[in-house]
Amino acid sequence: MHDVASVMYLTTRTGFQFYVRSADPDDRETLENFFEGVTADDLRFRFLTAVEAVAPSQISRLTHPDRHHVESFIAFTEDGALMIASGMLACDASFEHGEVAIAIRADHKGKGIGWEFLALLTKFADEKGVRIVESIESRDNHEAIDLERNMGFAATPYPGDPTLMLLSRRAGDQR
Repeated sequence: MHDVASVMYLTTRTGFQFYVRSADPDDRETLENFFEGVTADDLRFRFLTAVEAVAPSQISRLTHPDRHHVESFIAFTEDGALMIASGMLACDASFEHGEVAIAIRADHKGKGIGWEFLALLTKFADEKGVRIVESIESRDNHEAIDLERNMGFAATPYPGDPTLMLLSRRAGDQR
């Protein structure tokens, strides 16, 4: 059972309401089912590799984060009937950099969930004292790149890989 105080209720610009909470070991099956509702392209964008299914080791990292440097969040429809998004913040040891990654069910895109989820993750990073929040995106992931730019992230080529972009923003620079 989850502590109600740890549940965050969000409303998007479209009026869509959902809630977010930390993932835990009991969420293994929920995450497996969720990723079945994510498109192949979105799986590739989330994990930066072509995958047909999310590996058990990847699910384990999402359900067993160390909570000091890594936090994994999951989002549900307001009634809790359906998991609609997964988000993660992974920080380096000094909290200089924190990387965010989000995946949204294909049938829930376009409702503003990505914007609200990214705002929540960057706020969480700010509260942890992370100096630079980053996202590594495929150059093909135009939706995510545009969203992050609109939220104040600067885009630069990813060092050593021309297929990727590095988007980053300093603490407190969120729009």
